[in-house]
This record gives sequence, structure tokens and C-alpha cells, in this order.
Amino acid sequence: MHEPKFHFASDNTAGLCPEAWEALQRANEGYCASYGDDAFTREAADALRELFETDCDIYFVFNGTAANSLALAALCQSYHSVIVHEAAHVETDECGAPEFFSNGTKILLAGDAEKVRPETVERLVTRRTDIHFPKPRVLSLSEPSELGLVYRPDELRALTAMARRHGLKVHMDGSRFANAVASLGVAPKAISWEAGVDVLCFGGTKLGMGFAEAVIFFDRAQSEEFAWRCKQAGQLASKMRFLAAPWARMLRGGEWLKYAARANDCAQRLARGLSEVPGVKLVRPVEANAVFVELPPALAERLRARGWQFYGFIGGASRLMCSWKTSDRDVEEFLADTRG
Repeated sequence: MHEPKFHFASDNTAGLCPEAWEALQRANEGYCASYGDDAFTREAADALRELFETDCDIYFVFNGTAANSLALAALCQSYHSVIVHEAAHVETDECGAPEFFSNGTKILLAGDAEKVRPETVERLVTRRTDIHFPKPRVLSLSEPSELGLVYRPDELRALTAMARRHGLKVHMDGSRFANAVASLGVAPKAISWEAGVDVLCFGGTKLGMGFAEAVIFFDRAQSEEFAWRCKQAGQLASKMRFLAAPWARMLRGGEWLKYAARANDCAQRLARGLSEVPGVKLVRPVEANAVFVELPPALAERLRARGWQFYGFIGGASRLMCSWKTSDRDVEEFLADTRG
């Protein structure tokens, strides 16, 4: 019986990167103010403002579910609706939290295309405008998408322009936002506020931190009283410095982008190797750190018998995720087991 190998099961399975661990150790020295009124939190917020090249309001919470759900609740009233891709995390993997924290906001699904399209948004907004149906208020986009695809700046601008025409705010689930930036080779602002995004939930956990997501309001008017939302939802950390310190360290040192690029590169190498294995089919382009493949049943069974853990996904494909810690050796070991 082989020991379980979680290397490609998720980008949550890797531990903390050395820089995040170092930052936590530094934050653990001495005493400082609590509830975010400390130098570590201020430094992290300033580092994010520098990264995005704009003034913005920043809040740190423990996980992506809280980040997305509280951000959407800040943009909506209970009688509103949120337009999302049918595979979006806020629809499939938040246990109803967006609806719960917004007191019942309805989720509208934007079809089964690989990405949300402007014409789909317009169709959903204009389909019903009567008072008996929840009024569309937010367009929520995942960057990269749950299918591993990256929205390019021109695609985002087209979507946000459509949203603006219909009075919608734009939320971005950026749990792997760093991977999108590394993939596109653009400045973070190009696929966030400059492209029309109002609030970004920037993921730190999958990037190599342990328990920290940043909710960034580029439209600062929308963040009014957001601190109270965080407190009520149990997301106001008393020792906020431990959420914030890794952000400052990794942003200022450039590791946030270095590790994202590493994960993307490993996904490309993994995809190239798998494409040469008889019977294996790549089901969509590899644009970030996710590889979606169709594995022959016998091969999938053999890989699992050798300990490899991975998830089935939409349409029967298997999903293989690369993380900040994925190495060339990990990729080669997996590929060797696919060959025999």
C-alpha cells in the first residue's frame, strides 16, 4: 500500500512557503496592538496599494469563503442577484455563504460556456426587469476561472463595460489571482481596477500563506462599514498581524509572483508530458496552474493505487493542481507512474 501523495490534489495541500513562515516568526516577537491596529497590517496594506498602483481599502480575512461572501454582501441588498459562471466557487463551493451573508441574494448562472461572456450577462440582466424578480446587481468573475482559464484584459474590459451599462458592480474571486498575473505577464492593475473591477478577493492561502485572504475595495464607497461585517462574521482577527505579515514579506520580496510562475511552469511541463501518454487527453488549454485531463480508467486506477490523489471534475475530467511547492521532481515522478 502506497502512502497518499497529495502533490497534485490541490494547491491547498502544500504547506507555508519559507518567506511566509519567516514573516510569522518575525510577527511573533514582542508585543503590538491588536485587531489590525499594528505596523504589520499597515505595512501589508501599503504594499498592496503599491502593487496595484492605486489607493484602495484593504481588509484581511481567514479564508476565501468569507472574502467572497462578505464582499458580495457589501455590494448587494437581499432583493438583488449576482451573475456568476455555473462553475464559479461562489455557486458550487461556498455552502450558500454568499446568500447567507447577503440575507438571501439570488445567484444567477451565466450558462455553460468556458467563460462568462458579455452577451450572456446582457441576456440575464434584460431577461426580466419586473419587480417580481431579484434585480441583478453584481457580476462576479473568477480569475483564473474554475476551469483554469485566464480572462485577458480586453475580455475583462468588455465584461465590465457591459456590467456598467446595466448598473452592475463587478466582484472578482482571485483565489489564484497571482497565477493569472504570472500567466499574462501584466501589471496587477491591468486585470483588476484598470479593467473595471470594483472589489478583488486576492488569495494568499494558495500562494503559500497559511490563512489569509485580502479583500481589496478599489471602489472605496462600497467598503463603508465593511469592518463591522468582518467582525460580525467572525473574521476580525484579534492578532491580525499574523494574517498580514506574510503579505508584506512576499509582496515586497517578489515571492508572490515567483511562486505563482513556478506553479504555472510546472503545470505546463505536466501537461506536455501527459499529452505524450497514450490514451490521455488534455481537455482544455493550460493557462495557469491547473491541468484538466481525461485519464483512461485503468490508468487512473493505477495512479491512485500508487498513492496519487486527484479530483474528478466537470465532464468526467481529472484535475491536477500545481502549487508554489511543486518541483520538477514531483512532475517527473507523476509522469513516470503514468508510463508504467
